Amino acid sequence: MLLLLTYVNETNLNKGFDSIYFLKRRKMARNKIQKKTAYHHGDLRGQLIKAARDLIEQHGPDGFSMSDACRLAGVSTAAPYRHFSSKQDLLTEVAMDGLRRLGAEMEKQASDYPRGTVPSIAAIGRAYVSFAIREPHTFRLMFSTEPHSGRIDEVKQVGMGSYGVLLREVALYLSEQDITEAVLRTAFPLWSQVHGLSFLSIDGKLEVTDFPVDVDEAILIATEKLLPPHPPGQKA
Repeated sequence: MLLLLTYVNETNLNKGFDSIYFLKRRKMARNKIQKKTAYHHGDLRGQLIKAARDLIEQHGPDGFSMSDACRLAGVSTAAPYRHFSSKQDLLTEVAMDGLRRLGAEMEKQASDYPRGTVPSIAAIGRAYVSFAIREPHTFRLMFSTEPHSGRIDEVKQVGMGSYGVLLREVALYLSEQDITEAVLRTAFPLWSQVHGLSFLSIDGKLEVTDFPVDVDEAILIATEKLLPPHPPGQKA
């Protein structure tokens, strides 16, 4: 009798362990499925944009296919069409992503200095040129029009969001409460200077000069010259 009770107890105990093991395995499988689903529905778009950006920097916007982007992102060739209608559509998304990242980088660099000052505005310029040097092909794509045919207004809108970082900083410098005509007139030469310097840098044109070019120093000097002087007693 004692042996029978021992056998029954051990059998029930084993069944209990089996049940717990089964439940744990089922939970792990369910979590795995949920994570996989989250990847495809939540991260796929971002992964493809990043993959395309990497390929653009390696081969230029015309040097890769959608299939190449899929292979780099580790997804099926049908996956991109859940988010992008064509390669051209993907390129436009890469450009807009670049403009957003540029704006965020300029804002971050400006925040290291007192706001609305020559140093904070020069920091925005340095961030702009640094981005161009770091991602030259993406930078060109951001300011191209042909690849974004049909969506150019969207690109312009995102670009204005990035440009707004400079506008707001200049407004603070001028003690303006809004983006006034004075702000626009002051900001445009500042943007033109760093935009031109960016293309001189990525086109290798600075290498042909007979003197060394200090890009950071050039940006600071230009910022000081292009900004109007503060009224007496006002902090620069």
